[in-house]
Amino acid sequence: MNILMALSQLEVTGAEVYATTVGNELTARGHNVFYVSDTLTKPHDGPFFSLRFNKRSVPRRFWHVGYLIYLIKKHNIQLVHAHSRASSWSCHVACKLTGTPMVTTVHGRQPVHASRKKFHAMGDKALPVCEAIRDQLHNDLAVPLEQMEVSRNGIETDNFKWVEAPNNIKPVITIVGRLTGPKGDLCYRLLDECLDADKYDIRVVTGSKFETRFDKFTSTVNFVGYTNDVPTMLSEADLVIGAGRVAMESLLCGRPTLAVGEAKCVGIVNEENITEAMATNFGDIGPKDLDIDFNSIPALVEQGLASAHCSSTTSDTIREHYTLSTIVDQIEDIYQDVYVTKLRREMPVIMYHRFISDDSGKGVHGTYLHINMFDKHMALLNKMGFETLTFEDLQDGRLIRRLEAGKRYIMLTVDDGYVDNLELMLPVLQKYDFKAVVYVVTGETFNRWDVENPSNPEKSVPLMNAEQVQQLAQSGNIEIGGHTLTHPKLDTLTDEQQRYEIVENKKTLEQILGKPLTSFAYPFGEHNQASKDIAQDAGYQYAVATNSGPLLFHKDPYQIRRIAIFPKTDVFGLWRKIRGNYLFRKVKN
Repeated sequence: MNILMALSQLEVTGAEVYATTVGNELTARGHNVFYVSDTLTKPHDGPFFSLRFNKRSVPRRFWHVGYLIYLIKKHNIQLVHAHSRASSWSCHVACKLTGTPMVTTVHGRQPVHASRKKFHAMGDKALPVCEAIRDQLHNDLAVPLEQMEVSRNGIETDNFKWVEAPNNIKPVITIVGRLTGPKGDLCYRLLDECLDADKYDIRVVTGSKFETRFDKFTSTVNFVGYTNDVPTMLSEADLVIGAGRVAMESLLCGRPTLAVGEAKCVGIVNEENITEAMATNFGDIGPKDLDIDFNSIPALVEQGLASAHCSSTTSDTIREHYTLSTIVDQIEDIYQDVYVTKLRREMPVIMYHRFISDDSGKGVHGTYLHINMFDKHMALLNKMGFETLTFEDLQDGRLIRRLEAGKRYIMLTVDDGYVDNLELMLPVLQKYDFKAVVYVVTGETFNRWDVENPSNPEKSVPLMNAEQVQQLAQSGNIEIGGHTLTHPKLDTLTDEQQRYEIVENKKTLEQILGKPLTSFAYPFGEHNQASKDIAQDAGYQYAVATNSGPLLFHKDPYQIRRIAIFPKTDVFGLWRKIRGNYLFRKVKN
């Protein structure tokens, strides 16, 4: 996707670290990430555009909106991700005018006033970094809970290893944070009221401008300035004082950590208060600004210095909840939710079965299509600029690839594995350089499940043998998927019977192909939760149904909805079904 990260800042902030860290991971995953902000200090992959969001006069805001519209159109931006109040306001208006999906990560408490209640300016989804922000947005600004999802600060956890305790003659206490704004006020009071410079080696690590009020401490406190080597800085400390990412990174290194931020003092972080710490972004967010008993801080400092490390359980909890790849997985999922829902446009997954070359091949059931009409279908797809994807193209959860900028993707699926798939369908696919997924039954030689239907028997149609399946797969146009041994209605079988049908079919096909299968199709589209669990346990990454499952392709990889093609689906009928919004119009949400 083409993503625009929007920030408003004049110095390094946690929001910038978050945006660039997430942005770099998104870039590594193949997205095109652009940045727009007043300034940008942290290393980042992707173009940066300077825009003075901090200038908030009415003419300036009109300029901000106009410039954002220019960026959105010039760079084909598919989604805007804002990270501050000033940028989110302008982005919200620009996205409304252009119809661009938008999310906003909310890093701190929001001001409460009448206009803010009426105009949240957070786009389609608000992503508070902790539960305290979510609750404030809901309680004070009436942001609906369904419009929010907590998305924590992603950390490159592999960069922060457990370290041995330092052997300092004098205990080193490291405070990390800005010297301006509320954090500057907090740092000043810690130095002035709570920390004894005679007892401790106090170090202040900051990237912000030095304010004159701190002059009184320069003879007793080491103002380190900014550092890019955060792990080394943390490893030298006997105790780290900070909030947000600072506290998380410190705990990952095993350092005793006093979580105190702009709102509250959580205390020395341990197993007992880790949930509270995470919910408040380690003290940065509370029910009100600055609710700290500074008289308790000296005792907490001594408590922290009494231990060489935080507990390993506490460190493991941080790693579990804040690992960057996990957070970006969640963000990609949110991007897909917002993009598809906002535009009401999804990649169509269409379902064929067998193909005929003359009327003698017609059957009782509507599972066939004349090959000449199939050729016309493919010609239409080609004319509309479609490219085909298979599940092998989307291995390991890369479903967001279907929303790649400048591409129009479709997935062709074909059930049962009839001989005509090789003889009739494959040449047409090769003619247009298209791919398809063919789901193959391996325990039958013909469509027994339809032929022996007592109420509506079908004519016998041959299925491919092992050599033909292998030939189809070797064409390079076909992914082979599983479809059971005998094509039963899985939800009528016991769990053991389902497992046998699914697993043995998979084993057979993998022996024929010499490689693992990626996807599976439920016969008749019928299944239950056991079917889904067994497919997953068998090693399938995806499973397709028919007319059941979420409208959004990525929401349930084991119940992907498909659009059926029937004998009377002509070119116009196909066009209606592949425009991208067919399911949204057909199925009531």
